[in-house]
Formats: sequence, structure tokens, C-alpha cells
Amino acid sequence: MTYPIVAADLGVTRQILAENPDLMVVAFRFEGGAEGKLHHHVHVQSTYVESGRFRFHMDGVDHDIGPGDSLIIPSNITHGCVCLEAGTLIDTFTPRRDDFL
Repeated sequence: MTYPIVAADLGVTRQILAENPDLMVVAFRFEGGAEGKLHHHVHVQSTYVESGRFRFHMDGVDHDIGPGDSLIIPSNITHGCVCLEAGTLIDTFTPRRDDFL
């Protein structure tokens, strides 16, 4: 199944790549300077940098990551990012983010 590309934030799009009730894989494409606003959710999230450079703010600590890097965001941890260089993040969520459907 092919899912639509939707606007997530200013300069950010989101596309579900695969999903079932236990797991969801999502591509987020960022323009340079775009932000993923600070937020939190009950889902455990992994983020893989397919391309670009990002500064993640997670639970009070900044992490600069680039192509091939990844990180895990535990449940209910406040996090967000700034795109330093246009690129794509591949995020997985468990359980599925029903709010994205």
C-alpha cells in the first residue's frame, strides 16, 4: 500500500511507509532550517538519519546526528529537532501512531 505525503510542520512532510498495530515506519523529509517542534508521546521511537544533518533536543540534551546515525527516544521524553542540512529521517514507533492514520 502507498500512503500519501502530508505536511507535518512548516518545511516538513511525513509519509507512512508501513504499519500495523504494533509498529509504524514513517519517512520525515525536512527542508534546511525546518523544525520538528518539541513534543512527547507514549510511543517508543527510533530515528535513523537517511540523509541530512539534524540537532535533536531530547530530555534537556542536544545530539547532532548525520547520515547513518540513529537514536532511541523513550516513551514520554520531550524531544524535537532542527534540520541543519536538508534531509530525511526514517522513524519507527511502537506501538503504531494512530494519530498519523
